[in-house]
Amino acid sequence: MVADWFVRLAGTDPVVQGLAGGVVIALLNLLGASLVFVWRDPSERAMNGALGFAAGGMLAASFTSLIIPGIETYSGGDPVPVLAGVVLGALFLDQSDALVPHAHYLLSGRRRPDAADPGTELPVDDDRLAGVVLFVLAITLHNIPEGLAVGVGFGSGDLATAVPLMLAIGIQNVPEGLAVSVAAMNAGLNRRFYAVVAGVRSGVVEIPLALLGAYAVQSVSALLPYAMGFAAGAMLFVISDEIVPETHAGGYERVATLGTVFGAVVMLYLDIALG
Repeated sequence: MVADWFVRLAGTDPVVQGLAGGVVIALLNLLGASLVFVWRDPSERAMNGALGFAAGGMLAASFTSLIIPGIETYSGGDPVPVLAGVVLGALFLDQSDALVPHAHYLLSGRRRPDAADPGTELPVDDDRLAGVVLFVLAITLHNIPEGLAVGVGFGSGDLATAVPLMLAIGIQNVPEGLAVSVAAMNAGLNRRFYAVVAGVRSGVVEIPLALLGAYAVQSVSALLPYAMGFAAGAMLFVISDEIVPETHAGGYERVATLGTVFGAVVMLYLDIALG
């Protein structure tokens, strides 16, 4: 039913579907970012549970909607292209984090030794301005795998995996969007209006990436298993390197863990119900 509704809305062209999928997840990011107006001071416990839920959804989607179909359907059972893409996606995020400070620092204020130093890595002298620049760069970087994954999913032409993947990423974008707004305020954007604008910006980044992912795999079909692996590897990196450390650093590890399990269960249910 959901897939039929999506086809009526976006048509049957996989590239247009990828664009529509990017719009959907960006709108859900906007919804999460806008929650800062009604939920003005979310507790660390609540944020850790919500981000744990987001991590669980992304974790399940990485396998059910990207890695497994990439191997079984799009590379003829050969795991090498998909797994190579996984490694490349993780390495891309790893090397990018060497240049752009971890979003972990922006969310918590706790600097990690492997994060870039704004005073030496960026041509910005003012501390507050540097924080804003770092915020924009870090959140943009970590929206790459989400938009790309949705685009690649629709570019494959398989709505049975693309629609659940879009819903999983869209649902996890709600708590992530709220976290982005809170991080914006931590980075020096004190007014809630600017925090929401920052949240909107992080979501809008996903739209062209979704379009690019769908167009790329439609134009060069041989890229599909590599692209699916790349998107999955990048998402797995974000989960392990950013979300899990952040949600397990403030004393609410149990809440975050239960949120992760619940997020994975919801995604697995969506994958079975819609697939």
